[in-house]
Amino acid sequence: MKVEIWSDVVCPWCYIGKRRFESALRAFEHREDVEVEWRSFELDPTTQSVTTRADGPSDAHARKLSAKIGRPVEEVRELIAHVDAVAAAEGLEFHQDVSVPANTVNAHQLLHLAREHGVQDAVKERFLHANFSEGEPLGDDDTLVRLAAEAGLDEAESRAVLAEDRYVDAVRADVAEAQALGARGVPFFVIDRKYGIAGAQPTEQFLQVLQRAWQESRPLTLVGGDDAEACGPEGCAI
Repeated sequence: MKVEIWSDVVCPWCYIGKRRFESALRAFEHREDVEVEWRSFELDPTTQSVTTRADGPSDAHARKLSAKIGRPVEEVRELIAHVDAVAAAEGLEFHQDVSVPANTVNAHQLLHLAREHGVQDAVKERFLHANFSEGEPLGDDDTLVRLAAEAGLDEAESRAVLAEDRYVDAVRADVAEAQALGARGVPFFVIDRKYGIAGAQPTEQFLQVLQRAWQESRPLTLVGGDDAEACGPEGCAI
């Protein structure tokens, strides 16, 4: 069974959704038969990156978000605090007060490379943790290469990918495909191209859909042998 997950590395609900899905997967009886692929989605392709870490906690993130969504800064602070509390309940430690703006196209390029090398989930996790817990500037190529190397990618190959924009078309194709599938935001989960799950749903919801998709995609288990008494095209057993 294949699960495709569209998300962005600067999306807090994507990180929370990742944890909830992982909890569901651990509880899923057939988890060893599930393939997970992380697909690209850019929340704001026009973002101008800050390429240095913040000196310390600041109100910059709240003010930027306030300007973007047109809500008072104090209200936005409360929204951020709520998200941080939800993240904490999933075992995540958010420090959004040190997050800096990042254009994420190059992070997504390295995630495509990571998939080819079988370390996509590790690189995805490293990028998310770096952004939300450490305040690393994900819009800085040197930072991305270092973080990707920590998760298993070769530094020289990562630098070559970014220099060549090797996966830019693949990133754009992922975004277009998400929109074609009906995604209006992320995280967006697609299971066996049959079930779509929008948002960071509760763990129980993910588990229910995994179980349903598994049951519908697998034939019945035959109990008993072919020699059981029954009738068929050639007549009935005597």
